[in-house]
Amino acid sequence: MDYTPHTEEEIQAMLEKVGVETLEDLYAHLPEEILNPPIHLPDPMPEWAVLEELSRLAGENLPARKAFLGGGARFHHVPPVVQALGSRGEFLTAYTPYQPEVSQGVLQATFEYQTMMAELTGLEVSNASMYDGSTALAEGVLLVLRETGRMGVLVSQGVHPEYREVLKTYLEAVGASLGTIPLEGGRTPLVEVPEEVGAVVAQNPNFLGALEDLAPLAEAAHRAGALFVAVVDPLSLALLKPPGAYGADIAVGDGQVLGLPLGFGGPHFGFLVTKKAFVRQLPGRLVSETVDVEGKRGFILTLQAREQYIRRAKAKSNITTNAQLTALMGAMYLAALGPEGLKEVALKGVYMAHRLQELLLTLPGVEAFTPKPFFQEFALRLPKDPLEVRRALARRGFHGATPVPREYGENLALFAATELHEEEDLLAFREALKEVL
Repeated sequence: MDYTPHTEEEIQAMLEKVGVETLEDLYAHLPEEILNPPIHLPDPMPEWAVLEELSRLAGENLPARKAFLGGGARFHHVPPVVQALGSRGEFLTAYTPYQPEVSQGVLQATFEYQTMMAELTGLEVSNASMYDGSTALAEGVLLVLRETGRMGVLVSQGVHPEYREVLKTYLEAVGASLGTIPLEGGRTPLVEVPEEVGAVVAQNPNFLGALEDLAPLAEAAHRAGALFVAVVDPLSLALLKPPGAYGADIAVGDGQVLGLPLGFGGPHFGFLVTKKAFVRQLPGRLVSETVDVEGKRGFILTLQAREQYIRRAKAKSNITTNAQLTALMGAMYLAALGPEGLKEVALKGVYMAHRLQELLLTLPGVEAFTPKPFFQEFALRLPKDPLEVRRALARRGFHGATPVPREYGENLALFAATELHEEEDLLAFREALKEVL
């Protein structure tokens, strides 16, 4: 059915208001190659011929071994139970559960997700998920700026560079300033926090994989009247002290490692967890437990701080359907593994990552860059350009050597290992890298 919400009269009134004659005039400033690009489509084909062509193209893919790519998204096992439950119709819908009387299942599942993320991070209140880790960070920092009334942000260079780029974009839109704390020896040094800074941000494990002691930096932020935002790997929290225990006011991150496939970069989900004191500044949605008129347990949306529900000027975020399904899959993963299972997965990955580094350092010209201890990722300095190395590895059926931006140093690449890797996988990867180098 054609969806045409505006009448011709309404469209004409809008055009008169903005001072143009036609809808095309609204886009007249765009270059012709963008506005009307030439589109060269092949001749139409019958359905069976299309399927045959797709099969032929798929056959050109190189057989790939287990991935060793790092950079915040890793090759983990996705339990079949997560895929099975996540494909159920009541979860697959992206529709917001506005009506609690017909949405109790989704609302309860979301409540369980929030509870798990709060327990994992050691903080009190989780919202009902974000798009990804970078937008979760940006929204978390905006929360801090609203709460503190300060427009300065100080971020560690150890925070993922793509997260920092997204944060920069958000802050430019609100007129906030962004300063960077350079790494020293691969970790974030303790610095004095200027009085105009409202948010201090650091990551553990950091982008290079190194473990950070962030308690002193959180204390420095609080002494200056600022709040501390921790970017965390949720799987690492099965082993490491949670951010709430070392003074973080807000914890954010990406949930890909919690039962989601890599998926060419997504979809994943972001999480944002904070102290109860800041709940009124929380973006997105919050599901809470209540009772109905008969005293029976039920679940409702208690916080809906987006412009769809309240005045735009009062909205905390314009997030709409966010990443509800993938967040619930993260909760399914946590429930399936439990605390001990999650710990086992994390420990196996830590062991394999350190073993991989040990093997790769035997290759001529390869040097360690990430200081120990690290979690499941680490950076090495290679004797060749990392991008060339990655392409050459791919031709041999291996995915590894994520190039590190030059701001950290020359010829650096990230490598990762997880619970899916065994000794023979590491040895085969070392031999492939030896050929490439």
